[in-house]
Amino acid sequence: MSELRRARIDLGAISHNVNLIRQLVGVPVMSVVKADGYGHGAIESARAALAGGAEWLGVVDIEEALALRVAGIEHPILAWLHSPDQQFGDAIAAGVDVGVNYLAQLERVAAASGAFVHLKVDTGLGRNGAAEAEWEQLFARAADLEREGRITVRGIFSHLANAGEGEDLVQVALFERAIAMATDAGLRPTLTHLAATAGALRVPSSRFDLVRIGIGGYGLSPDDDPVPGLAPAMELSAAVAAVKRVPAGTGVSYGYSYTTERETTLALVPLGYADGVPRQASNRGPVSINGVTYKVSGRIAMDQFMVDVGDAVVEVGDRAILFGAGGPSAEQWAVAADTITYEIVTRIGPRVTRVYA
Repeated sequence: MSELRRARIDLGAISHNVNLIRQLVGVPVMSVVKADGYGHGAIESARAALAGGAEWLGVVDIEEALALRVAGIEHPILAWLHSPDQQFGDAIAAGVDVGVNYLAQLERVAAASGAFVHLKVDTGLGRNGAAEAEWEQLFARAADLEREGRITVRGIFSHLANAGEGEDLVQVALFERAIAMATDAGLRPTLTHLAATAGALRVPSSRFDLVRIGIGGYGLSPDDDPVPGLAPAMELSAAVAAVKRVPAGTGVSYGYSYTTERETTLALVPLGYADGVPRQASNRGPVSINGVTYKVSGRIAMDQFMVDVGDAVVEVGDRAILFGAGGPSAEQWAVAADTITYEIVTRIGPRVTRVYA
């Protein structure tokens, strides 16, 4: 049966991408499967990444980590962003490592007792993680709690801002300072990790003991410089739901931002912004039907958009490919919507059926 809306996920591509990056960087890999595996399906993507040689899995919150455990995944998992009133007992019981971002959070984790923690330091991204002025106190308290047997500090980590080579190297140096301070405080973490996909590939000195692979694992480059050998894992398509012949001067979709210049055929594609197709790509997003690439014609609506296919023979049921194998790329959609590939794949909604191959 042909799905109306379909995201075909090539799990072999995920395994390939993880293995490729492992070979390129030469250190162990944490595959990040947050946000439902960047829209690809967290559980399926996690298993594919592990098959490709990932040694760790990374998620944002504990709920995501526990879902992986319920699915039977037993490999090491790190969760690093927590609500102010987060309870850590379930994570500890499930063997999930906990990212700790500030002193009060460390105390709450230690109160649950038995956690393996990764202390996060802010080296210049300006988001989560302890500021440099707080490091000495955080490390000293963590060392005390470790001696008391209430926590084990397994890791220290941070995140590059990818603001440029010079800025990245400043962050590397600051991270090295954090590691030295932690050592002086008596901590002996076995894992230090700073780089995500971009840093891991572009800044060798940022690799340390482990790299976190996010978008690269799904076959998309983290910036405008393509990474040779990556295989995009998602193909987004829909079955054409209606076809009609219209005269010249026909206004198409809301606001008539597109008007036909001559007698032509319009094909209706049942995907819209409720499914994650960015409205900003109206009149620009590329769509391939029967091997020919067109552009979205008119405004993308909540559930659908139109494509002017001219005199081409298009029938109800033909597949319209937005991006992926046999069609345009997620990068082209990112350009059309003035955004990044991360947003293009992660925003694909639940009405789109995931099909795994």
